[in-house]
Amino acid sequence: MVESLKALSEKYGPVYSLHLGLRRVVILWGYDAVKEALVDHGDDFSGRGAIPAIQTVIQDYGPILSSGSRWKEMRRFSLMTLRNFGMGKRSIEERIQEEARYLIEELKNTKELPFDPTLHVSNAASNVTCSVIFGKRFDYQNKDFLDLLRMINEVAVLASSLSGQLYSMYTDILEYLPGPHKEIHGVLNCLEKFVEKRVKMNQETLDPNSPRDYIDCFLMKMEEEKDNPETEFYMSQLVKSVLSLFIAGTETVSTTLRHALLLLIKYPEIEDKVIAEIDNVIGRLRIPSVEDRNKMPYTDAVIHEIQRFSDIVPLGFPHTVMRDTNFRGFTLPKGTEVYPILSSVLRDPTQFTEPDIFRPERFLNEHGNFKKSDAFMPFSAGKRICVGEGLARNELFIYITSILQNFKLKFSCDPNEIDIKPRLSGLIGIPVTYKVLAIAR
Repeated sequence: MVESLKALSEKYGPVYSLHLGLRRVVILWGYDAVKEALVDHGDDFSGRGAIPAIQTVIQDYGPILSSGSRWKEMRRFSLMTLRNFGMGKRSIEERIQEEARYLIEELKNTKELPFDPTLHVSNAASNVTCSVIFGKRFDYQNKDFLDLLRMINEVAVLASSLSGQLYSMYTDILEYLPGPHKEIHGVLNCLEKFVEKRVKMNQETLDPNSPRDYIDCFLMKMEEEKDNPETEFYMSQLVKSVLSLFIAGTETVSTTLRHALLLLIKYPEIEDKVIAEIDNVIGRLRIPSVEDRNKMPYTDAVIHEIQRFSDIVPLGFPHTVMRDTNFRGFTLPKGTEVYPILSSVLRDPTQFTEPDIFRPERFLNEHGNFKKSDAFMPFSAGKRICVGEGLARNELFIYITSILQNFKLKFSCDPNEIDIKPRLSGLIGIPVTYKVLAIAR
């Protein structure tokens, strides 16, 4: 779909409208148009557009899928809760480091044989999210939890498939017809039941003097506002907020990690440079920390280029305008659905020379220091930038450096045969399925 939208932008310019099935939407193409909308006119474009594949269950609840005052309240609460857990006795960084140790042990258990890393990295990514929202991590051999991770992966695959994209375009018609799109509803309902069970467990053991996790904090806020008829803190809001954070916190980081491993084995010379920097700055005797990133410009550049190149949310999440808005000579009525195409920013040739080439050096200056780019928007930008951006960045750095501190990654055949194009590129840019060898260093 991205290529089709690119062709239309070449004909009609960076701002144009089209019909996605039965819905008329506005497309924003390229860094300048996307930045102008999301950053310069952030309040006007702060509404959330329709994502039918997942909204049939989550609806317009939580910090990701809501709009207006509800979204502001849920985002504020979620950011504050994440921040508070980062300042507690056991910081979020320590949780990531602990999980990195578990991940390394799991990779050692592969005995240098080829393995599909999907569930390994999903477990690592999800467990940090779980420790914050559920107050606990899950063992890598926990069958029930592995089933949940498979379900989350299945949601991403189904939503990004052709049938998922058609469902998003023709929801009003396909809602009443059988097909693969119906599987998303079933999977989401199973995940929702898991969240409801965890919430009930928290209710039964809640100590208001010692909140353990996001759920406890939300339950306490519900009690605090129980007499407020306009409160946004109630049970369905809690369940669907946790569900959306659980899915987003697992799938985005794990998908990026799968792209990362694939790109590192595709380009072994880049992997070797990262390993050399790890050995020079961190050594082999301690776990990497977020503080190390400032002393590791090449590794930082590689991770940024992995995120830019993997382009895991190619279409971006849709927005709506919150009021009648004049934008670049067009009048957008209140409620107009707008797609800021993140792929068009991350691969904008005016911002990134030869954007289809994987080149970490684009994030380094002439002195070898890390160089920021305003067009680096894998988490979107402006008012609705991803609520978990900081957490995700720290996870990616600690996991990738921990893996390469302990292993040399290899492919079972010639790296030139590795296909780095996404297998699916709808809601999420999902990499091809592959097997990797983790060779102990």
